[in-house]
Amino acid sequence: MDHCSCESKKALASLKTARGQIDGIVKMIEDDRYCIDVSKQILAVVALLKKANSTILRQHMNTCVAEAVAEGDASEKMAELMRIVDSYIV
Repeated sequence: MDHCSCESKKALASLKTARGQIDGIVKMIEDDRYCIDVSKQILAVVALLKKANSTILRQHMNTCVAEAVAEGDASEKMAELMRIVDSYIV
């Protein structure tokens, strides 16, 4: 399993960008900026986090889950994925 792939680097870039945006949002609140502007920035961070999570999950399916399927023992990996999917639905 290659957890330092190109996909991981994409997720890491999104997370670092989100971290920078969160610092900006904190500053906006400290500066008493307009609420709608703050909210828009929060939504932008949420989108980046979702993108990073999707990238990580895709990588997990292409590596860990694929490996488990090839070995004939994917039940645990599939259960993990279903717990994540369930958290999206609820």
